[in-house]
Amino acid sequence: MEIGCHLPTTQAAEAMGEALVTFAREAERQHIASLCVSDHVVIPRVSTGYGRGRSFPHPPERPYLEAVTALAAAAVCTTRARLGSSVFILGHRQPVLMAKMLASIDALSKGRLICGFGVGWWKEELEILGAPFHARGRQADEALRVFKELWTSDAPKFEGEFFRFRDVGFAPKPVQKPHPPIWVGGASPAAFRRVVTLGDGWHASPRSMAEFRDGLALLRTAADVHGRPWETIEISMRFGLSDELLAQGQQAVIDQLCEYKRLGVRHALVEFRRPELARMLELLGLVAENIRPAVAAA
Repeated sequence: MEIGCHLPTTQAAEAMGEALVTFAREAERQHIASLCVSDHVVIPRVSTGYGRGRSFPHPPERPYLEAVTALAAAAVCTTRARLGSSVFILGHRQPVLMAKMLASIDALSKGRLICGFGVGWWKEELEILGAPFHARGRQADEALRVFKELWTSDAPKFEGEFFRFRDVGFAPKPVQKPHPPIWVGGASPAAFRRVVTLGDGWHASPRSMAEFRDGLALLRTAADVHGRPWETIEISMRFGLSDELLAQGQQAVIDQLCEYKRLGVRHALVEFRRPELARMLELLGLVAENIRPAVAAA
């Protein structure tokens, strides 16, 4: 199992640049497999509610770096670590522009980009950004097809419900061929259908072990229905390293990651963002020096 981690993107405004660069370089020195971001553009003060009944962990006043910009910065201050998203929300940006931004990051990083995508859950944020909330799934499917067309075709053209273009040049193409890996997030029937028809892998969100097993079963069913060979689907996940879990001791963290590894997770993004860079660097050391070796040996 590869171990990645989340870049610091919620630090105080005056410290953001130094925090991101310092952390990214130290993570690469520690041979962390990937450096990832999450995607929120605005934090609405009025909300229909955070997923699964919890409150959103970041208040509206907290600085929150724009995800593509943060990855571009990481691309030019590192040389080996993969660069990813957990996940980009497909309704947040016009897809032709987003395809260009992501191809540029893949070029700047010499082919290190992993594209995690989801349709999003926050109605207010999506509508502020112009996305049709109740049609976001259909629009997301189209966006993924737009990306692939622009990234792989010498004469890209597209005619869809939401997006259309022809007679355009699009360069640079991504360094990775045919395109950067697409890891689709979500745990709905539509998300699993999206994984097996448009994605290269499933990127699971933090969830209980039982929910994860159920998700794998539903994903396997979707693969069978659509004729997608199971072995071609990459399984990754976002793993929350909370203070509550840490209070149970390192072995509790190792045991959980080992169980996910046994279930087929090949890449775990360990999410431990904290407001203080010093605490993030401390947790980075804990993961790289203690937790990762134990999981690798299991």
